[in-house]
Amino acid sequence: MSLFSRIKSALRAQFPRRYPWPGLDMTLPGGQQLHLVGSIHMGTRDMSPLPEGLLRLVHKADALVVEADISGSESPFSDLAIPPPLAERLSGAQLTALERLADELSLPMTMLETQPLWQIAMVLQATQAQRLGLRGDYGIDYQLLHIARADNMPVIELEGAASQIALLRQLPEDGMLLLEDTLMHWHTNARLLQTMIGWWLDAPPATSTLALPATFSESLYDVLMHERNQAWREKLHALPPGRYVVAVGALHLYGEGNLPSLLR
Repeated sequence: MSLFSRIKSALRAQFPRRYPWPGLDMTLPGGQQLHLVGSIHMGTRDMSPLPEGLLRLVHKADALVVEADISGSESPFSDLAIPPPLAERLSGAQLTALERLADELSLPMTMLETQPLWQIAMVLQATQAQRLGLRGDYGIDYQLLHIARADNMPVIELEGAASQIALLRQLPEDGMLLLEDTLMHWHTNARLLQTMIGWWLDAPPATSTLALPATFSESLYDVLMHERNQAWREKLHALPPGRYVVAVGALHLYGEGNLPSLLR
């Protein structure tokens, strides 16, 4: 890196540019110029189209980096074995709590019966987001992917959908902890979703060290957040020199062990 580039990087680190969306710029020692975007995988109608400033950054990028390319129509949940009945997998209290929530969301228990516990948690969370007015085609990464495809821009996956499903399938006890956390932090998660929508519609947080309400237990947070952030850090450092827009879940940019702090 030239002396001028080092000075520019130092100034950028000391006086980072503020964006009206959850985003920040970073330059890595290998010459990778990153614009990190805090994505929400499901969004509201008001979150489309994306801000003009972000669109300009995308059009100037050499590639778009995402957790997984979700622009296709294939389902990542195929070929899952049918598990035992829920009555054999959950305690009486857990089953009652799930039945109460499923009834509230108009989800048939017959559908949930055939799903692993981690998938039930994902269905509950997606349904909650839909009830709050969020839709997948307004998600930030979904919109970015379609813009990249229209520009014939390369798309780089940090994980891929298959790897994400494999991670969930490896959770202990069929993902029991994820389901327990989903049930326990149901209302907190709703408030957090509304907060993240506000980051896009109103203003993003001023600092990446923002304290956020806990919606995961510590052990689950390590698996779903810390360990993935560390793996992504290595992949981003391994990219060729160039300009990249990097869209990851907004929670990966804030709080303890966030991705920007690891990259620094």
